[in-house]
Amino acid sequence: MKKIAILASGNGTNAEAIITHFESVPHAKVVLIGSNKETAYVLQRAKNHQIQSFTFSKKELENGSVKALLLVKNIDLLVLAGFMMKVPEDMIQAFPKSIVNIHPALLPKFGGKGMYGMRVHEAVKAAGEKETGITIHWVNEHYDEGEIILQEKVALSETDTAEQIAEKVHQLEYKYYPKVIESLI
Repeated sequence: MKKIAILASGNGTNAEAIITHFESVPHAKVVLIGSNKETAYVLQRAKNHQIQSFTFSKKELENGSVKALLLVKNIDLLVLAGFMMKVPEDMIQAFPKSIVNIHPALLPKFGGKGMYGMRVHEAVKAAGEKETGITIHWVNEHYDEGEIILQEKVALSETDTAEQIAEKVHQLEYKYYPKVIESLI
């Protein structure tokens, strides 16, 4: 059985979609959820599904404590789902082509440090884009620059608000992220 760990910083709606998807997949399972925020609702989602969870500080991420736990747990794939911290290079080296992320835009547009969540959707709206979407990619040492695994698009109208854009993107995330993760395992 392949073991999946999820790192998230917030509500965990993508984590929930992934957990639910893998409940019916016999060869893989979400076994661990970590967050850098003690109040992140993703931790309650882990509890609701009887999945072990943990919290950690930036220092613990950077000093190798998180990496060590993932190695001890024999994690096969590390999934970032709304995780707002940069993954240290030594962790990327410890899990080559085994850390995947999702970005709420069509990279390379609207990516990089500080581009996450509503900031991305507001930038897409301000730029007058006719479409947006999701980018699922491998994590490397640079923000949002890893090899692209999948991009999916959605059309936008001039009247879409940033909130409506976010909802369209969320629907793509929930549909495609779990399936892509399964294809990688």
